[in-house]
Amino acid sequence: MSLQFQLIGYPIQHSLSPWIHERFLSKANLQGTYEINEIDPQHSFEEKIMEMKNNKELNGFNVTVPYKQKIIPYLDSLDKNAKTLGAVNTVLNKDGKWIGYNTDSTGYVRALETKYPELTKERKSKHVLILGAGGAARGIYCGLDFAGYVNIDIANRTTEKAWEIAELRSELTNTDILTLKEAENNLLKYDIIIQTTSVGMKPTTENTIIHLNSIKKDVIVSDIVYQPIKTKFLKEAENLGARIHYGHTMLLYQALYAFEIWTGLSVDINNMDEELQQVLEGR
Repeated sequence: MSLQFQLIGYPIQHSLSPWIHERFLSKANLQGTYEINEIDPQHSFEEKIMEMKNNKELNGFNVTVPYKQKIIPYLDSLDKNAKTLGAVNTVLNKDGKWIGYNTDSTGYVRALETKYPELTKERKSKHVLILGAGGAARGIYCGLDFAGYVNIDIANRTTEKAWEIAELRSELTNTDILTLKEAENNLLKYDIIIQTTSVGMKPTTENTIIHLNSIKKDVIVSDIVYQPIKTKFLKEAENLGARIHYGHTMLLYQALYAFEIWTGLSVDINNMDEELQQVLEGR
């Protein structure tokens, strides 16, 4: 049997998802395809979705911008993460029923804890700072909360959106909301610092969201930007003795979780993060 997967969104012609999932299929010894299905916002979204619904051979698909919310009315059910986040990036076709998932939040945490496995035993003792309050910050906050991190602060230029994210916390989670300047002045408090905005992405690679003036020596500094792989923010962190975490690994682990949902199988990523880094650096 040949499996059939797709990615919907716009624009997505340069997406790395086919590259990633074709390798997953190969590693799992499965026959299948992963195709781009670019849906121009000028065209009828409903018409395109109905075409997909009529394709009984479609086992599942990924969803990216601008359709992570727009897809929800067409689904039969949502998992806990997708409900909480109000966004779907993975859909499973199970016996003709479409089930929506969000793998971004879990994918990020798995990427971080694969790089630094000791965190799995230290979640409750770690103080985490999230920089930014957009969709990525929301997903990462919920992922950390679900995983059992209980001290997660959020810093943003304006605090209103940060408070909206903090309202999603579970009972045991403590969250303070800071301005970026306040965060910059209190960095010694944190064991993990996560940059979740587009600041520092090509072509404005000389920008950083805050300056890392004083940080713990063994702090983990993570940046979800992966163009460039090593942002100015990460370079500054590394120069100060921090341990760093690259953003492109989140792509792999959120994709791996989607693959597990579709197939029930997991594969060993091995050196795919280095391969993906080479692909990205060649762009």
